[in-house]
Amino acid sequence: MADLMQMLTTNPLAKQLGVPQAARLRRGRALPTGPVVLGLAGGAPHLVKDTLGLLGIEPQDALMDTPDTRVNQTDDKGRTREVPAPYPTTIGALVVDATQVTSIADLEAVRGLLRPAMKGLETSGRVVVVGVEPETSGAPTAVAAQQALEGIVRSVGKELRAGATANLVRVDLLTDTATTPSDLASTLSFLLEGRSAYVSGQVLHVGAAATPVRSEDITAPRPFEGQVVVVTGAGRGIGAAIAETYARDGALVVAVDVPTGGEGLAAVTNRIGGTALQLDITSPDAGRRIAEHVAQRFGDAARIHTIVHNAGITRDKLLANTDEERWASVLEVNLTAQIRMNEVLFTPDLPGGLDEGGRIIGVASTSGIAGNRGQTNYAASKAGVIGLVRAMGSDPRLAGRGITVNAVAPGFIETEMTARMPMGTREVARRINSLQQGGRPVDVAEAIGYLSQPASAAVTGQVLRVCGQSQLGA
Repeated sequence: MADLMQMLTTNPLAKQLGVPQAARLRRGRALPTGPVVLGLAGGAPHLVKDTLGLLGIEPQDALMDTPDTRVNQTDDKGRTREVPAPYPTTIGALVVDATQVTSIADLEAVRGLLRPAMKGLETSGRVVVVGVEPETSGAPTAVAAQQALEGIVRSVGKELRAGATANLVRVDLLTDTATTPSDLASTLSFLLEGRSAYVSGQVLHVGAAATPVRSEDITAPRPFEGQVVVVTGAGRGIGAAIAETYARDGALVVAVDVPTGGEGLAAVTNRIGGTALQLDITSPDAGRRIAEHVAQRFGDAARIHTIVHNAGITRDKLLANTDEERWASVLEVNLTAQIRMNEVLFTPDLPGGLDEGGRIIGVASTSGIAGNRGQTNYAASKAGVIGLVRAMGSDPRLAGRGITVNAVAPGFIETEMTARMPMGTREVARRINSLQQGGRPVDVAEAIGYLSQPASAAVTGQVLRVCGQSQLGA
């Protein structure tokens, strides 16, 4: 069904009335067309500038809003005010190195760098601020200043227009294992590229990889070349987009879905050249059967690089009307099944099991963060996925094998399922985010691809919302 609200808001009269317009978002691996500028808020730039260099980006110096760089602007009513001097050309992205921000006074530099960019960004432009984990900053004032960056970035994301986004990355500088440019590169690349089209107002932590990230992995156009990737719930919707995106990036995709979804599963695997496995993931032997399929299809030496736990169900009812069966079925599919499969696939010497340096990706939901009326069972399962990821991300047994565990939390994504929602509910869900539109399945797939690529070895225990900065749970 056509997006009714988009048709209304793109009407010329709506523009004259000042109705917010939903921009066409830049997607894919394309960087901004305008220049990437780098601003420094205290200290000397090293980590961020060197990271941009690894990505082949030569940044320009950012403008700073100061009394000396402002110009007078007169509006159509004859009122004059001071505004920042404009950039000589529309910029594609502003990256702010705020790792040396240690005082409240230092935040003025952050403001001074951001203000000129607020109206200087191109459509689908990017603002990325890089700070440190507040708790590692030392003195209480430094902790407060670093925490303040989160409030700044989330607010900026809500003020930007024309599909622009703002995100915060926190790195480690004061620990024995400091973040390196190679560790940061995949995250900075993702946030600058169109792959992050529906990610805004988010905070990501990048630590240090267990083994150094290879330079060839950072810029690989097909980062999963020859790697086995398993995607559950792959027969349609978001799962199909995940499978297609991995295949585009070189993966040998094992697409898993229930036997009743066999037709859709066959269509997906035929389209991407993958292999299909009809399987009910709640079966006690589901993990073993996945491993056996991988070993039989690709040889006993084959291992899984990434498993994406995408399969899920809803059984929505108000809690007052939710019985034991409706409650248990959702938790079994959405949470318990993946715990059981992981325990099997972790076995180090299991043919077809999870490889050293492997990736586990869960699919949570903004419902698991904010809750949702009539979805207590679903919200419980998705909040459980978030808890599982955080616990496993800090598990030294996995870290010792170079295995990372992360999750995405989609918001309103345009699928066949959301198309069946009541029109009023659907239109509201599309609009209650900073980008004024619903996301696409590929937006979720691209975020999963980023978290699981070999170059993202320093990212673990993270839950990345793909929601256009939804107001739910904000």
